[in-house]
Amino acid sequence: MIEGAVRNGSITDVPGIRVGQAQRASAGWLTGVSVVLPPPGSIGSVDVRGGGPGTHETDALDPTTLVATVDAVVLTGGSAFGLAAAGGVQRWCEENGRGFAVPGGVVPIVPAAAIFDLGRGGDFSARPSADMGYEAALDAAGSAAGADVVRGNVGAGTGAAIGAGRFKGGLGSASVRLSGENSHIVVGALAVVNAAGIPWQPGAPATVAGEGLNTTLAVVASNATLTVAEAKRTATAAHAGMARALNPVHTLADGDTIFALSTCADTLVSNPKVALAALIELQSAAAEAVRLAILDGVAQASEVETPAGTLRPFAMGAPHESI
Repeated sequence: MIEGAVRNGSITDVPGIRVGQAQRASAGWLTGVSVVLPPPGSIGSVDVRGGGPGTHETDALDPTTLVATVDAVVLTGGSAFGLAAAGGVQRWCEENGRGFAVPGGVVPIVPAAAIFDLGRGGDFSARPSADMGYEAALDAAGSAAGADVVRGNVGAGTGAAIGAGRFKGGLGSASVRLSGENSHIVVGALAVVNAAGIPWQPGAPATVAGEGLNTTLAVVASNATLTVAEAKRTATAAHAGMARALNPVHTLADGDTIFALSTCADTLVSNPKVALAALIELQSAAAEAVRLAILDGVAQASEVETPAGTLRPFAMGAPHESI
């Protein structure tokens, strides 16, 4: 069974995971980049559920492809334009010898996914670039081991909104520790909440008025040793946490995407008579970590002024009639 969220937990509770951010929030800008930097040799996969994704290098994370390792994951604003930020993170990785070895050098594997925040600060052309990606990678590399994640209007959450643009969204994080003989295993999540939906409440309507394109992005990480196929299934299972946190999710207007990383530092202990039990618990924990990280991103968001008006945080627990 899952013991529950670690108090003040974040994805960096997983040993070796670092997070870096870069953002701009003035002179027409309201966007940014978040980078998850795992230890060398970490493996990863991805599950894309939204109908309008903006992604880069996700095909390379399929369990049937050549390279199993992931050097960094980029979450960015700027829609498809913002995926250019991945090039800056690749540049940092190459400079530091991180990547798939080929004759003459290395090719860093840096998948990325973007939210739609174009023009939210007033300038449609103000979007993340390779230089901003490089800045976020430097921030991640320079952070202390286990340093907590700054949340809210930072990184890729800088220009995030929820409720189809009616409320301010943000960046959140959380972690969950497994129980019993697997208590050494930590599952952490980082989420950028830019959803068409709003936090799920019993009896609340699923319809959301408003305009704009959306997306919720998450990275789930664990110190448990997983295969790429198991990481893929973990990313799939983690989408349950998104569905528990937001309503609606996975719409045609969302690009909902979850990456799963494994540092492969520790081993899941399981009873041979119930071989899948530990893995199932880990995947359940991944869903819970995503749910908590999404709600954290909503709760940590702060008010911003935009050319279209004031974006205020969503009032958790507000009556349905006031939403």
